[in-house]
Amino acid sequence: MVALTQEELLAEFENMTLIQLSEFVKAFEEKFDVTAAAAAPVVVAGGAAGGAAAPAEEEKDEFDVILTGAGDKKIQVIKVVRELTSLGLKEAKDLVDGAPKPVLEKVAKDAAEKAAESLKGAGASVEVK
Repeated sequence: MVALTQEELLAEFENMTLIQLSEFVKAFEEKFDVTAAAAAPVVVAGGAAGGAAAPAEEEKDEFDVILTGAGDKKIQVIKVVRELTSLGLKEAKDLVDGAPKPVLEKVAKDAAEKAAESLKGAGASVEVK
């Protein structure tokens, strides 16, 4: 069997779906009797890049920003919701009035944190899930 380079393995992983990667991680764990958290050191010692996908499986990469309350400055919160979502005034007001409701769904961690900070700065109470 020809040994693949790290770049070749990473290229193969890029072409895989999340389900295929998940199945690979499970097979890797069973084959080498490790868990995803411990796979990276084993991979480095083994010289293969197969475990590079393992930590990504455990880490959440999509977050929801949920408005749990508007607080005292409802108008400011509505303005921030409009900036974050591009909703019209009525839709943003309805979202704020109907709290708890998601403001943003399935966004990156940094975007979720920035949105939560903006909303908290306007006086709202926010949850990031």
